[in-house]
Amino acid sequence: MTAAVDLDLRRLTRSEQLEHLRRKIAAVSGRAGDRRSGTARETDRLSDSESLLPMPESLGDALPAPLPRGSVAVLSGARSLPLRMVAAVTAAGGHAAIVGQPDVGLLAAVEMGADLSRIAVIPDPGSDPVEVAAVLLDGMDLVVLDLGGRSVPASRARAVVVRARQKRCTLLVTNGEWQGAAARLEARVCGYEITGRGRPGFGRISKVRLAYSAAGRVVRTPAAR
Repeated sequence: MTAAVDLDLRRLTRSEQLEHLRRKIAAVSGRAGDRRSGTARETDRLSDSESLLPMPESLGDALPAPLPRGSVAVLSGARSLPLRMVAAVTAAGGHAAIVGQPDVGLLAAVEMGADLSRIAVIPDPGSDPVEVAAVLLDGMDLVVLDLGGRSVPASRARAVVVRARQKRCTLLVTNGEWQGAAARLEARVCGYEITGRGRPGFGRISKVRLAYSAAGRVVRTPAAR
């Protein structure tokens, strides 16, 4: 991909949508090809860059280590959290997809260091965003999936978790419920920094302070930033 891809799938049939996505994924270049060729053997020894997802520095205290590639995490709270993770992955040379967020703030992502040429945006994935995300797992390092308030049944969630592990692609789920996630991360606004304040109630917000909390198999105690 040479630019952020905005894939409007609404005018295609379901089979055409999925085939279109598969062709797009096949065209993604600059990947470690062998990493997508199949499931890693247990005896394979991977470097940190191959086994762990690049993470924002702001999450350094909330997680004992970056999320493992191939894991599934549920994110809630401030929408800047998934954007920060997309920025960290693409800045490190990886590829990311954002599914089901038509109003995603790409400018904010760029300000966080994201590389737009490595981001695919699927604003309207149709009636089954989980299936679209599952296709994208094949060629991405990170997929951010907005469920639109849906709850994914445990049996289907398990199947996608297995696929994510096989493809070594991390899936971040927002705005919905996903059973069996390896981690649950939350970001909430805990304060602001104001510049140019001449009188009470006036000024410009220069920085938003967030508090992060994390739970799950791959995290330790909550932390605030």
